[in-house]
Amino acid sequence: MTPRKLREATGEALREAMTAREVEQFCTGIGLAPPDPPDDVASTSKRAYVVRRLGGKTQPELVQIALQVLDECDDGPAAAELAGLLAGAGGTGVAGEMKNLIFAADGPKPEFVFSDALNNDLKAIKNAEYCLVYDRPLGADGLTWRQLGDWWADHAGLTHLPETRVWSNLLGRLYRSLGDNGAERRVLDVYARRYVRIGADIPALIPQVYLHYDPYRQARYGAGEAPLARQRMDFLLLMPNRIRVVIECDGVQHYADDEVLANKRRYANPSRYAEMVAEDRALRLRGYEVYRFGGYELHETSIEQRLDTFFDDLDRRYAPPAG
Repeated sequence: MTPRKLREATGEALREAMTAREVEQFCTGIGLAPPDPPDDVASTSKRAYVVRRLGGKTQPELVQIALQVLDECDDGPAAAELAGLLAGAGGTGVAGEMKNLIFAADGPKPEFVFSDALNNDLKAIKNAEYCLVYDRPLGADGLTWRQLGDWWADHAGLTHLPETRVWSNLLGRLYRSLGDNGAERRVLDVYARRYVRIGADIPALIPQVYLHYDPYRQARYGAGEAPLARQRMDFLLLMPNRIRVVIECDGVQHYADDEVLANKRRYANPSRYAEMVAEDRALRLRGYEVYRFGGYELHETSIEQRLDTFFDDLDRRYAPPAG
């Protein structure tokens, strides 16, 4: 799936379902930039008109627009072709290349500076020993458990050990970053068994991945400035075709006050919840997929089977197209 194919398929679906006037109104209604030149109209060619107005949109943006088109035009051959194009792509992906993967901190927060701002190269200047930094290029197949294990063998000086020993050592290091968080440990438990059952060439489940990093704002926190929201993701899967899947484990701190009252209850905090869903929207608009599990759910006896089913469905949804 390319941006050009998406633009053309979207234009064809609108051409088939709407009049020229309706196409113009739809494009304006979903917030596309005004026609250029201003007197451009859809009456000559509705399909070409839509393609022109979609010019410059990134692939994730085009996918979101295509989904809006399918909400309006859910019938006809062109709509079916557009839906098939989206489904067959196995996901939409994130624009841009991964530059820094900082994860699994098991101690004080690391501090980084740019060693080369032009190349976006980072250098740890404090607490580097408490975090992991994956420093290899990310290929088209994402980051698999085998690839992460190969990196860990070099990083930790374990190249003399068999793969299974390296993987066991790496898992132990990842578990340390979760501390005593039983909910997150259960997620990693279930996924670790998948490596044994399915093999090491499935995407690696990476815990505690830094997303937002701003030491200056953090330093000003004591002066009344709030830290950046969602500095770390609970888990990240870097899948083929630049697909990035975020998994969040929502404890009570995600939607309730910090203070435990005399009745040992916390009360819902609408502001905290609103901040969380706003961050979700921002991530999705950038092409990430976000999946949440409630803390209560993650302590139910049936959760291991539920997690297995979720990861199976995730594999089917994002598997690269055959051939």
